Amino acid sequence: MKICCIGAGYVGGPTMAMIAHKCPGVIVTVVDINAERIASWNQGPLPIYEPGLEEIVGLQRNQNLFFSTEVEKEIREAEIVFISVNTPTKTYGVGAGRAADLRFVESCARQIAEVSDSDKIVVEKSTIPVRTAQSIKRILDASSRNGAKFQVISNPEFLAEGTAMEDLQAPDRVLIGGETTDAGQAAVEKLAGLYAHWVPRERILTTNLWSSELSKLTANAFLAQRISSINSISALCEATGADVDEVAHAIGQDSRIGPKFLKSSVGFGGSCFQKDILNLVYLCEHFGLPEVASYWQKVVEMNDYQKSRFTRRMLDAMFNTVSHKRIAILGYAFKKDTNDTRESAAIYVCRDLLEEQAHLAIYDPKVPAEEIFSTLDITEDDERVMVCEDPYVAAEGAHAVALLTEWDAFKKLDYKRIYSGMQKPAFLFDGRNILDLEILREIGFEASGIGK
Repeated sequence: MKICCIGAGYVGGPTMAMIAHKCPGVIVTVVDINAERIASWNQGPLPIYEPGLEEIVGLQRNQNLFFSTEVEKEIREAEIVFISVNTPTKTYGVGAGRAADLRFVESCARQIAEVSDSDKIVVEKSTIPVRTAQSIKRILDASSRNGAKFQVISNPEFLAEGTAMEDLQAPDRVLIGGETTDAGQAAVEKLAGLYAHWVPRERILTTNLWSSELSKLTANAFLAQRISSINSISALCEATGADVDEVAHAIGQDSRIGPKFLKSSVGFGGSCFQKDILNLVYLCEHFGLPEVASYWQKVVEMNDYQKSRFTRRMLDAMFNTVSHKRIAILGYAFKKDTNDTRESAAIYVCRDLLEEQAHLAIYDPKVPAEEIFSTLDITEDDERVMVCEDPYVAAEGAHAVALLTEWDAFKKLDYKRIYSGMQKPAFLFDGRNILDLEILREIGFEASGIGK
């Protein structure tokens, strides 16, 4: 069996690497029009950082895992075609700021239909709105030039960046949605058989197309809701003297609630949470459910509030001005163990600080300088921002340190050394609640966390 995956990003690359690893009899090719990205997959360093990914790619590459820019050739030869391209939030037209932009998905569907001369199973791997499969099927059937027939399947990913390879190795569930026709169910079974090489059958869930598509949006919305809920309580903790970590631990012991996703922070980021919630909001509005739309919109608004509140708290502590003060930013990725900066809280905090005329010294162990400058919409010669290769260099002469990504390495830094090189009073703002504030205060820092 030959598989082709369109899109060599954070989902397509790791997923196909794991399939190739677990299914040695299957030929897997990942295609992308970005020649530079494909070259990185073929020669290294890999274009994305994910613990364990490099090792698996190294084992399977040029064995049964290939990376190519020959998109049409690989589509034509494949039996199963995965669509794993970006579905950003629309920035234009109807639904701007909420609806998913499906132009890349549609482009893939048209290309598949145009070049296919045999029947294909087309798998939606990208996060997409409910009933997108129906649209893809219409495009495929209407645009097919060689009599090929297509079955469209929804197979949403449930990967957490930083633990993607673990999630792929032992998933909580694999969700596959297909049409209820005989042909649709046969296609579902074929894909299920692929995952069954390493995933227990009881963890492979099959549904109709629409349930599968909606399940992905709903799962991310529920997880983000938990984060926004505990973040809202963090503001109340700061006002009352309670400790948000103690509150989270207490409620997490309730078996009805559980402890996961109750870690308060400067705010959630990543490619999925905000985008999927906004998509859910748009769908609710589209189907005439304004109350439901408003409910989910509040989850996003609370996340935005948490990021702006963090910056205001910094300003309040630093005598209501950071103008021309050096602020060391530790961490720029949206979470640890990834180089992904999409919707990272650090971007928004840094932009707010720049608006207050602060000077920033930014350090992240995996995010390259060019990515930082790009996301801040500035050039490398902007004197307000310096990207450092060492956290101690970033903190040297700084008035404050803001920890914005929970990298494990930040827990092990020599904070006495950092304190000695800073301006006094030396402020430290822990946006991830990973440091011991009492120890920092004993060193001399004016230290504060979230909800403390």
